Amino acid sequence: MTTSLRVDLITREYPPEVYGGAGVHLEYLSRDLRDLADVRVHCFGAPRTEPGVTAYPEPAELAGANAALRTMGVDLEIAAGCEGTDIVHSHTWYANFAGHTAKLLHGVPHVVTTHSLEPLRPWKAEQLGGGYALSSFCERVAIENADAIIAVSGGMRRDVLTAYPSVDPDKVRVVYNGIDTEQYTPNHGTDVIERLGIDLNRPSVVFVGRITRQKGLPYLMRACHDLPPETQIVLLAGAPDTKEIAAEVQGLADDLRRARDENGVIWVQEMLPKQEVVQVLTHATVFVCPSIYEPMGIVNLEAMACETAVVATATGGIPEVVADGETGLLVPIEQLSDGTGTPVSPDKFVADLTAAMTTLIRDPQRAATMGKAGRRRAVEKFSWSRIAQDTLEVYRSVL
Repeated sequence: MTTSLRVDLITREYPPEVYGGAGVHLEYLSRDLRDLADVRVHCFGAPRTEPGVTAYPEPAELAGANAALRTMGVDLEIAAGCEGTDIVHSHTWYANFAGHTAKLLHGVPHVVTTHSLEPLRPWKAEQLGGGYALSSFCERVAIENADAIIAVSGGMRRDVLTAYPSVDPDKVRVVYNGIDTEQYTPNHGTDVIERLGIDLNRPSVVFVGRITRQKGLPYLMRACHDLPPETQIVLLAGAPDTKEIAAEVQGLADDLRRARDENGVIWVQEMLPKQEVVQVLTHATVFVCPSIYEPMGIVNLEAMACETAVVATATGGIPEVVADGETGLLVPIEQLSDGTGTPVSPDKFVADLTAAMTTLIRDPQRAATMGKAGRRRAVEKFSWSRIAQDTLEVYRSVL
């Protein structure tokens, strides 16, 4: 049952147009918040049929303009659409400008959830060109003027205060991302596995994610060269940020296939439906997250909920999700301080990734035990109902 509090959630991604963690977050946060408030969702893209959800196309007048400028055009439309709300809550830089403008226009509090930070993703300049200065502007102005800032992990909170030192630390609250452990639950069927050509008689390492610098896929592909020869490598990886990284990953995949059994590398480039990904995760010996920048990493929770052991980089919020030695193994990383997340010693990082994956491939019983512990942790600590309640408390603190 809803209260009279109207909350307008602002996001680029919303189902069915979801390609990253922020879109997943909005899908479930909005669902559980509807039990606590009158929730309206403003998103980018094609029209939606879901009640209370309004989608906004890019302005025709900006067709052909820089991508960041087109985003700002959508944001202005959204700000106008928030009239009558009690509070606006924006997610990612794509929506931050809309939230800040709505705050000024309608005189309402603005809450920002930080899923990532532009200063820590400088490689996006190669994707956005001059638009990177615009995306950075949108984020900085919104965060520095927000009434409250939600960080999705303690690591992200530290990053916010480092990147934006003028922000009052008392305004930055930690509310974790969550997982729906009814949707993400072990699926022991084999129809998807068989269709994709995955051999259940071989141990497998699985990666799920977009092809972007922060996900660290090139490091993983180098690390896979020295895995035990019987290991099958399954990459559910698509939506490359740029032609350059797409070409780099393609070259690394070709190298990997030449160096190993041709059938031992399976690369699925299209986005699979959620339940198909669940089946692949369930049958994996190890799920690996080689990210060099990851504020939290919902994908680790998804693997844990499927009872799969995780090997992940000890960066950002990942150590708050993956319990080292209990639900998986964390790979240490020393990173450059230039904001890129680049390992100080890439060769050492690659070797450590290989060692961690090999440890669990050679001890499948330990991997299975970690998988069981991972699901328990996901169920006990990362439920969306709890996260919705914590988010409502942030709203109440600024009203």
